[in-house]
Amino acid sequence: MKKFLLLTILGLAICTSAKLQAQDYQSAVGLRLGYPLAVSYKTFISEQGALEGFAGFRSWIGYSWVSINGAYQHHFPISGVDGLQWYAGGGAGIQFWNWKGTVLDDGNTSFGIFGALGLDYKFANAPINLSLDWMPTFFINGYLSGFGGGYGSLAARYTLK
Repeated sequence: MKKFLLLTILGLAICTSAKLQAQDYQSAVGLRLGYPLAVSYKTFISEQGALEGFAGFRSWIGYSWVSINGAYQHHFPISGVDGLQWYAGGGAGIQFWNWKGTVLDDGNTSFGIFGALGLDYKFANAPINLSLDWMPTFFINGYLSGFGGGYGSLAARYTLK
């Protein structure tokens, strides 16, 4: 227990002495590494408000889907760490399903609405933005109707400006 406490204090001291600083960014493009795996474009439309569009692919045993999604995210700074913000928001998407290589007879399209809760970080001296989020989704129709809580991702993006 003493070793764990010592390592924790040492780690916090190193992190604080590194003095992470961040610069604001206007837009970024990159990958969302999660469910679904997606290409992402994020742009700020105000100081705290951002729009993100992402198109992705997910595959599992016996099925796959392609999705197109859009979200609004409202950002709030976290004091003490420059460049780190948390955000909340929501959006909607459409999923095109394929089951075992054939299109489903009862509908091959699902519409979903989702919430978004996450963290966003912009590195100070590099054009890199990272975010980590959770996006619980309610599917309205199609093969997968109902609630799905296992959606979200780690995103790595290149900042454009």
